[in-house]
Amino acid sequence: MTASGEPIIRFQNVVKHYPGSAAPALDVSDFRIDKGEFFSILGPSGSGKTTALRLIAGFEQADSGRIFLGDEDVTDVPPYRRDINTVFQSYALFPHMSLAENVAYPLRMAGVEKAERRRRVGEALDMVAMDKMPDRLPHQVSGGQRQRVALARAFVGRPKVLLLDEPLSALDLNLRQQMQHVLVGLQRQIGITFVYVTHDQGEALSMSNRVAVIDGGKIRQLDTPNAIYYEPSSRFVAQFIGKSNLIPAQVAGAGSNPVATVSGVSFPLPKATRNGQVNLGIRFESLAVTRPEEATAHPVCLPGKVSDVLFLGHTCEVKVKCAGQEFIAFAQASRDSILRHDQDVCVSFNPQDCAVFDD
Repeated sequence: MTASGEPIIRFQNVVKHYPGSAAPALDVSDFRIDKGEFFSILGPSGSGKTTALRLIAGFEQADSGRIFLGDEDVTDVPPYRRDINTVFQSYALFPHMSLAENVAYPLRMAGVEKAERRRRVGEALDMVAMDKMPDRLPHQVSGGQRQRVALARAFVGRPKVLLLDEPLSALDLNLRQQMQHVLVGLQRQIGITFVYVTHDQGEALSMSNRVAVIDGGKIRQLDTPNAIYYEPSSRFVAQFIGKSNLIPAQVAGAGSNPVATVSGVSFPLPKATRNGQVNLGIRFESLAVTRPEEATAHPVCLPGKVSDVLFLGHTCEVKVKCAGQEFIAFAQASRDSILRHDQDVCVSFNPQDCAVFDD
């Protein structure tokens, strides 16, 4: 489902402190999640992302500010009266109940009659491809299958918002990737707003309509995955999302024809807005490492020497020193790779691929 542009969750001047901490765990002046979005809250451990989720769910109370679910002020509404469900990383299935009984539990608590419960449980299990084993107990299925059942139980009652608290962190890499496809397809099919909390940038970027990058209790950037990746608003976001070189540069001519100098090489840098010392964020994949005679086609070429090559399977991570400055680039891996230690090369890039940070 495509986001409607109509807010389903709103924070207004929300502040949350925990005892013993001088700084707030969360401090958000204005924040909204739209109806029908797959929205991710991304940040390192201790950044405030789980606090945001718990405030939405009602498991924590804000010290100040208001929280809205649609048009309703739910700031002081207890969790069980909010039309919100949560999927936890621990699955939290009842071990003595069958998979179908686990999914039916919230419907039974809501007083849904038996025939309707059976129909909706069957539909929910089918959506997560677990309809062939409804009578099994949780310990009789894999971790990925338990997570699918936990999802079915969470959305079977069709809440307005489904919160997902790092639900894939206990799964291995292959299962996590499979479940990402399941989650995206499921969200599009049922149309419920998903709010996904994670420290895994790959999960957030691959699944979301928008992402809020949070650190120190504050939202550092809120935008589409594409914009966050290619136009980071700060050094923190550039270094937290993906892999970036942070390179010092000197800028002159800002305001008319700005020129940057890096490792003794000068080049136009239209994005620069002030003179003096700046930092350039250049993603590993935006750099090309070539033989010196092959570098003439690139806008900026910095001569250097290979100091290290890491073979990663599908690619190589190449470290190059250019006039004392260290760059890391991705290079296509091949059986007959020609890159080697102490080799003369050129590091090349397009200035348009550089993010410019004044901090």
